[in-house]
Amino acid sequence: MVRCSLQTGVPFKLVPSIKNYYSLVTTEQLDRELVSDYNITITATDEGSPPLSSSKTVHLTVADINDNPPVFEEQSYSAHVTENNKPGSTLCSVAARDPDWRQNGTVVYSLLPGEVNGAPVSSYVSVNGDTGVIHAVRAFDYEQFRSFKVHVMARDNGSPPLSSNVTVNVFISDVNDNSPQILYPTPEGNSFMTELVPKAAHAGSLVSKVIAVDADSGQNAWLSYHIVKSTDPGLFTIGLHSGEIRSQRDVSESDSMKQNLIVSVKDNGQPPLSATCSMYLLISDNLAEVPELKDISYDERDSKLTSYLIIALVSVSTFFLTFIIIVLGVRFCRRRKPRLLFDGAVAIPSGYLPPNYADVDGTGTLRSTYNYDGYMTTGSRTSDFKFVSSYNDNTLPRCWGMHQQITHIYNTFGFVSTMRL
Repeated sequence: MVRCSLQTGVPFKLVPSIKNYYSLVTTEQLDRELVSDYNITITATDEGSPPLSSSKTVHLTVADINDNPPVFEEQSYSAHVTENNKPGSTLCSVAARDPDWRQNGTVVYSLLPGEVNGAPVSSYVSVNGDTGVIHAVRAFDYEQFRSFKVHVMARDNGSPPLSSNVTVNVFISDVNDNSPQILYPTPEGNSFMTELVPKAAHAGSLVSKVIAVDADSGQNAWLSYHIVKSTDPGLFTIGLHSGEIRSQRDVSESDSMKQNLIVSVKDNGQPPLSATCSMYLLISDNLAEVPELKDISYDERDSKLTSYLIIALVSVSTFFLTFIIIVLGVRFCRRRKPRLLFDGAVAIPSGYLPPNYADVDGTGTLRSTYNYDGYMTTGSRTSDFKFVSSYNDNTLPRCWGMHQQITHIYNTFGFVSTMRL
């Protein structure tokens, strides 16, 4: 009679079926991920005396099924990145393990659908499907959002596929990329704001305050205030971190009524950024005492520009007036100037001669080679003569005598004449 038995500690047993036949069956569920194979020793013993036996070892391999989803190494991941990062920079890496075998244990990573600041999450980050490395798709702005969440899914290639998810928290670090923004006084435009300072203000009196903010955070948003220029450097001071403008001494009558302060607001970033503003102060107890406010922001550049404009205007006006005077003078002189003389060699039609004129022909004491033409007009007031040098010196006395006669005639009647010698 033969009996078969197994070693202890294995999840199997022998079940007799018919004489000397046994079935090897499992006593519990097998898990390949715990024990992938077994060496089962079966011993057959008879009932003789002494009993004799023999054994046989059966090697058993457990086949795999896709019964395990991928498992991430961490329950959640955190990534830190500075703003204004370069697109494509690495944020972090996720990893998941699947204890299954072959394709049942191959893991693929992907992003779950979602939104970040109203935009698809895929427009901000991407994940490598094989390695699980998460990259930035665009540059982040700390002032728009300081953190966001990304959900990554790990899926195996089993049938059916199994998957698991993990949350990645992305934290954006600030850099000093924003200058301080001055809220008060408002930026200069077509108008300006003015603060009244009582004439009886004592040292330490609060005059005004500069209010500024910085969109950055941490030390990048720590602001300090400085007066870089003032009408009277010793009259006012400003709180380093408060921005409060106070009088350093008592206000006196000798102080200028109009005070202009240039205030610089600087943050504590590296490198520091700054902004400036102008603070206009009027030392007066009543705004009605101030005659005019429009020139309170007057500076040296405005002064030079105004001077240039005045000089240009005066120059143009002077040139224009001079031109008008010259034109009027020329016209006046033309009206007073005698009529032009005509050379005797020029033929004047009789129709153009005045009605009252006398033609003096060359029949006098002079010879024909020394004749002259004279035209007397009633409208002439002066006379003019053109003489040509004589060919003979003996003719000069005769010409001079004729000139005296003609002059006498002109004084009597008035004419325009031309003598040809």
